[in-house]
Amino acid sequence: MATKPRMHLALDFSWTQVETDWRQPTSWVNRFYPDIGLFEDVARICERGLFDLIFFGDSTGIPNTWEGRIDAAVRRGVAWPRMDMSPWITAMSRVTSHVGFGLTYASTFMHPYYTARLLNALDHVTNGRIAFNVITSQRKADFQNYGYDELVEHGERYDRMEEFVDVCKKLWASVDPDAFVWDPVSGIVADPAKVRPINHVGRFFKVKGPLSVPPSPQGRPVLVQAGGSPRGVRASARFVDHVFGAGKGLALMAEQRVKLDEALRAEGRDPQQVGILWATKVIVAETEAEALRLKERLIADVPMEAVGAWLSHNTGFDMSTLPPRFSLRALNQRIVAANASPVGFVGLLAEQYGEDMEISRDEFFRHGLHAATGYASTKAGTPVQIADYLEEMFEATGSRGGFMLGHSQAGHRAVLQNITTMLVPALQRRGRMRTAYEGRTLRENLAAS
Repeated sequence: MATKPRMHLALDFSWTQVETDWRQPTSWVNRFYPDIGLFEDVARICERGLFDLIFFGDSTGIPNTWEGRIDAAVRRGVAWPRMDMSPWITAMSRVTSHVGFGLTYASTFMHPYYTARLLNALDHVTNGRIAFNVITSQRKADFQNYGYDELVEHGERYDRMEEFVDVCKKLWASVDPDAFVWDPVSGIVADPAKVRPINHVGRFFKVKGPLSVPPSPQGRPVLVQAGGSPRGVRASARFVDHVFGAGKGLALMAEQRVKLDEALRAEGRDPQQVGILWATKVIVAETEAEALRLKERLIADVPMEAVGAWLSHNTGFDMSTLPPRFSLRALNQRIVAANASPVGFVGLLAEQYGEDMEISRDEFFRHGLHAATGYASTKAGTPVQIADYLEEMFEATGSRGGFMLGHSQAGHRAVLQNITTMLVPALQRRGRMRTAYEGRTLRENLAAS
């Protein structure tokens, strides 16, 4: 009997300890945050559940797009506090052996030499379990912390990202895997012929190289990118190993898979080798009623100020300036004019209801509440129901990749445990998930199917 394609699972642990989940009585925050024990606990649970990856999205500024101030974000805990996750990943790797770690840095602000060197070191520390989620930031708070007054134009951000990744890849390849000999008799450390400068001169960067480190266990980190716009899809096709795709309904997800495959073929790459990890929020419980009860807690007593700050930060556009009524088309035009992000929440709303739909400010924020908390996109049910749901999406989108299980379920230890002890076995019984790690590195585990 033919073997079914298997899913890969990642945990999106980007915003779990902020936003809204922290208020729940079962949250880890009151006991731990930001104690390292919390993160070690998550890593152990995910490894027991045979996850491929724990993913950390990031932003480096306190959200200040809403009303032009940080007050709402500070008051409500929206996308803050945030820490550079690289040292925390080091600690998490010491209590695990297989699960990988996805670290986010913005090519808009970082320098490729520093980034390539840092990720090389982390790949050594973790024995080959690092993924690099390279992003182009659309958040004003981030830009202002790096010396910009306004957002850089959308296309230019992607131009810089493509060159950034090209430089990183050249640097990771600048020292051959067999360059180091460490011969105590001759006293030779490495062969100079296998250590080469890259002499890169481009539009955004000038880097001589080579990288001053031994090659990492994977050769280079796994590259992940989440661009969903046409420009983002083209960028992904150039360099990405796996795409982080937004969950947006089967038709749109299948369409993105088709467009990505076309872009990959245009780059001379095999679409079968590039998976999409779809952002998917699930709550699993023994009964459907219990799962739905847990889901309702996501929107309980969430202040609209927090919703506005979240929406503004994640689009790069100040939603406090919205008029009493407006069309989604007009809003998207204002977002584009501000060099902010036309995809994401507003784009999905326009896809669902049509760009010409008129909406009141209050209605818009009610939709925003469901987006900010993950309520709208969270599927709650029994292990069988959730396994059915994931299997349907997996097959409809080409059976390549898997799912990035989102933050709505991760703020509560018991609910994350339910995924590993209830959902994972249900998927294993269907032949849709591994029963043991096959590879030594993250790259090897993601390649296994």
